[in-house]
Amino acid sequence: MIHGSLNADRRRTELERMAEGETVDVLVVGGGVTGAGIALDAASRGLSVALIEANDLAFGTSRWSSKLVHGGLRYLAKGNLPLAHESAVERHILMTRTAPHLTRPLGQVFPLLPQTSRAERAIVGAGLRAGDVLRRAAGTSSEVLPRPRAIPPVEALALAPGLRRSGLRGALLSYDGALTDDARLVISLARTAAAFGARILPRVRASALDRDSVLATDELTGETLELRARQVVNATGVWAGKLVPSVRLSPSRGSHLVLDTGATGLTGTSVLVPVPGEHNRFVFLLPQPGGRLYLGLTDEPTHGDPPDVPVVPQSDVDFLLATASTALERDLREADILGRYAGLRPLLQADGNTADLSRKHAVLTSPEGVLTVVGGKLTTYRKMAEDAVDAAISAAALEAAPARTRWLPLLGATRRDRLPAVQAPARLVEKYGIEAPRVAAPGELDPDLAAPLFPGCAVTAAEVVWAVRHEGALDAADVLDRRTRLGLIPDERAAAEPVVVNLVRRSLAGLRNR
Repeated sequence: MIHGSLNADRRRTELERMAEGETVDVLVVGGGVTGAGIALDAASRGLSVALIEANDLAFGTSRWSSKLVHGGLRYLAKGNLPLAHESAVERHILMTRTAPHLTRPLGQVFPLLPQTSRAERAIVGAGLRAGDVLRRAAGTSSEVLPRPRAIPPVEALALAPGLRRSGLRGALLSYDGALTDDARLVISLARTAAAFGARILPRVRASALDRDSVLATDELTGETLELRARQVVNATGVWAGKLVPSVRLSPSRGSHLVLDTGATGLTGTSVLVPVPGEHNRFVFLLPQPGGRLYLGLTDEPTHGDPPDVPVVPQSDVDFLLATASTALERDLREADILGRYAGLRPLLQADGNTADLSRKHAVLTSPEGVLTVVGGKLTTYRKMAEDAVDAAISAAALEAAPARTRWLPLLGATRRDRLPAVQAPARLVEKYGIEAPRVAAPGELDPDLAAPLFPGCAVTAAEVVWAVRHEGALDAADVLDRRTRLGLIPDERAAAEPVVVNLVRRSLAGLRNR
């Protein structure tokens, strides 16, 4: 393997080689979880790979998820056993092999309140038991994801103190997987692909695709480039149809609100709240490390050209606050919102409610021979990538080794039971795994780098330097919005930005002077 550091110098050198006519086996367009997964799958099979992204890694949908690693329960409820099983298997791979350091088990309580009917309790209970069968079939031990069970009111309130107490008859407790940070998963995938020799090239915007070439623009210099490959793969998600008009999608919007856990009275256990009047639909109150909580999510169809950064409409805000409040002791108000975000799901075009569209992925071939991978969801990114690379190998008659990502740990990963022994703050281990001591090391030599970016902020200056030197951050927005996620809360973004701008400028200058 080469090294897995991404930075401005490496980008410039590798882009120059591509611009001079170097032909790669596979050229991936799109730097989200699917594109980064494809780059890693192809590079780890011995293929030469380049990935271009118009903005930054994880700029689009991949940073706007609920941060859950689903086991496929919803698909099981719809009778789609193969997709449910695939989700459970991919969850197992992600939590036990690929990225134990970026994932954690998350308890979920379904409160049994006066409005919960016997039928609803029976349906949810049966679903949780079926989900446990999927867990066992995927090989996930109960030490990673404990078995579901019914719990009495006192235990429900101990796990979720903010639940509505009046008439509480207990709860159903289950477990699913959760990510520390979805954008960090994408960055880890891209860095691991780079360690296998993949060229990871952000700020390169594609304007036209053919089977074996891409017309693009270097967004940093304005230079027009023609990049060559034996097979081009379009992994641009909801924007896929802009580059390949034959691809027709029906995007849906998933909105989330960012709250402080104190506003909800919750701690480390999430709460599932049924949507009144709807069958098998819930909103989630999802506690995060650091005292934040995500409330989501909606599933609304969108029309027209997808924006770079979707906006959360007031109707979604009202729906989420009202629905969540039905299960809480204290009604949530708009004043409780610290931030908000929305993501667009790249669903295959079909008629009807987007909530009912299949999350199954597909690899499509355009008349020009471009492969496009669409559909799916974050949990199944690895299988999507494997199928896309299989299709590329077949289409371009490439010679490659068998897929190996099922067993391949990302940079920073180690066995879950070994993570507590890593000599670094637990918060850093959750983000960087066994690389956490390297992230913290500059702060041990220079107290200024150990300092928080602003009073009360957990993120340190050393993490900003690491983001520039090793994670491909090219400006302050990359750090604030993708590497640290401080940008989710406008007040925190504003407090950190001046310090981050200065640190990024100095770190980029240091790279040029090496």
